[in-house]
Amino acid sequence: MTDKKTLFITGVSSGFGKALAQEALAQGHAVVGTVRNAEAKRAFEALAPGKAHARLLDVTDFDAIDGVVAEVEANVGPIDVLVNNAGYGHEGIMEESPLDEMRRQFDVNVFGAVAMMKAVLPCMRQRRRGHILNITSMGGHITMPGIAYYCGSKFALEGISETLGKEVGPLGIAVTAVAPGSFRTDWAGRSMQRTPRSIADYDTIFDPIRQAREEKSGKQLGDPVKAARAMLEVIAAENPPAHLLLGSDALKLVRDKLTAFEASISEWETLAVSTDG
Repeated sequence: MTDKKTLFITGVSSGFGKALAQEALAQGHAVVGTVRNAEAKRAFEALAPGKAHARLLDVTDFDAIDGVVAEVEANVGPIDVLVNNAGYGHEGIMEESPLDEMRRQFDVNVFGAVAMMKAVLPCMRQRRRGHILNITSMGGHITMPGIAYYCGSKFALEGISETLGKEVGPLGIAVTAVAPGSFRTDWAGRSMQRTPRSIADYDTIFDPIRQAREEKSGKQLGDPVKAARAMLEVIAAENPPAHLLLGSDALKLVRDKLTAFEASISEWETLAVSTDG
């Protein structure tokens, strides 16, 4: 089988999706990318005529997803790799944030990704090959004040990815949850949805976090192009990982979390086992 693949990437107009699409095209892969308007469609297809294929799709238009995937399979070719990249960040103290904002966060970050996976799986299963990459976040492993809905959505996608990998691994399909740390994308800038502040009790704990995030936006250590190349390396791997952290900050914060979790387990071990029998 040729090492050139067809990637279906959601959200190729910015961030990781744009970087990954450009790097994949540069390596000779074909890329189908979802965009939100005709101007973005023209711009994307101009990157590599005949190799870059744009499709108008909002991942929350659940009824449209199956049709788009079927059309791509018929007219572009078999989808070898699905990359669920479309998503956004929500920032807000949980008590202050309306439930409608949580529903929207989960619709895009979780339900949209799951709908895409369900759409590509029948053909991947029939071919007994395929790879799904779900772009999660270090916020799918660690938490901080002010992003409860976002972390909740990414924790959910991490769990779904891991479970799906166990279901479809025996059928020749790999699933990798890719959890980036802080990268120079629009996540903390124009792509961030922010709930207005209203309860003074939270000012001390949250205001410095919001200020630091805004000041750091665009200056993060992580390079999206290098992240894209790392993802392509995973896509090419014979035995890709179920989980991949990207960025030294993600590695440190997740390792610190695991160390603290192990210490807590040990501290409360006697109580934990007391419930047996």
